[in-house]
Amino acid sequence: MSSTPIELKYATSHEWVRLEGDIAIVGITDHAQEALGDLVFVELPDLGDTVNAGDEAGVVESVKAASDIYAPVSGEVIELNPALEDTPELINTDPYGEGWMYKIRVSDMTELDDLLSADEYDEQVATEH
Repeated sequence: MSSTPIELKYATSHEWVRLEGDIAIVGITDHAQEALGDLVFVELPDLGDTVNAGDEAGVVESVKAASDIYAPVSGEVIELNPALEDTPELINTDPYGEGWMYKIRVSDMTELDDLLSADEYDEQVATEH
């Protein structure tokens, strides 16, 4: 499970966060995209939406199932990944890079303390099987 980037933080609901200043870049983990299978559609929050940590913030649909995605931190949605509209499979091929979903201006930095490290996330995934 060494493919879990150590510089990111993780939600128990399988989203990842890359922090750049007060901006959180959000996506779903490699484990999540693998479990879902080939993604065919992504519904993201609207630009300008205010989301709270743990709230539903969109949906990913695969050939197997649809799954909610959740906001790992609270804040305002300031950017969406436009590439996902035409190529949602970027999440399958590059979940931690080109497959990012949206960016949030974080309103409460202390919420990051509630997220998991890469090792903690790997432990969670291992117990799910």
